[in-house]
Amino acid sequence: MAGYLSVLRRVYLTLYNWTVFAGWLQVLCLALKTLRDSGHEHVYNAVERPLLLAQTAAVLEIIHGLVGLVRSPITATLPQIGSRLFVTWGILWSFPETRNHILVSSLVISWSLTEIIRYSFFGTKEALGFAPAWLLWLRYSTFLLLYPTGITSEVGLIYLALPYIKKSELYSLRMPNKWNFSFDYFYAAVLGLAIYVPGSPHMYTYMLRQRKKALSKSKKE
Repeated sequence: MAGYLSVLRRVYLTLYNWTVFAGWLQVLCLALKTLRDSGHEHVYNAVERPLLLAQTAAVLEIIHGLVGLVRSPITATLPQIGSRLFVTWGILWSFPETRNHILVSSLVISWSLTEIIRYSFFGTKEALGFAPAWLLWLRYSTFLLLYPTGITSEVGLIYLALPYIKKSELYSLRMPNKWNFSFDYFYAAVLGLAIYVPGSPHMYTYMLRQRKKALSKSKKE
């Protein structure tokens, strides 16, 4: 029974990783084609649907960690996925005024390159039981550049959205109401920006430790 469940787990994770890989590959191809043909102002409209699907699919990774399908710690997975969902749905999808900025292009390219490498790495590892050395190196090295460009784009887009969030009062709840509760989305976004200050260096340091561990283990093998 245990062997059957192990095979089932590997099949599911292989299909999951390669499916989401295909989604991010589509995002990257559409973004690059649009940049070449039409300019950065049109990138979001070109990638919106596959971007929303591919990024939202990452919610399953939180569930994977919670139920023990993967060993990735929730403490590392949740903040990263949460921040990306916030930017994807809470900023870009909610406030169209931000969509034609050049930061959308740098965001989409940084995210898609990162995820194409990550999902192909785990997809190969689940399917074959190992990943080639070059793919492992890419998995644990490209973040050195792509994480800073991605984070800078995320922070920049949240900051650019602040005036539109404040003006529209979208997602805000004012008193009085039947719940006797108020919520200001503007201040929630400001708080989100503030969390990036300690959160980004912490995550980058964590990934550096993971890189050192993975590459040193690879050399020993």
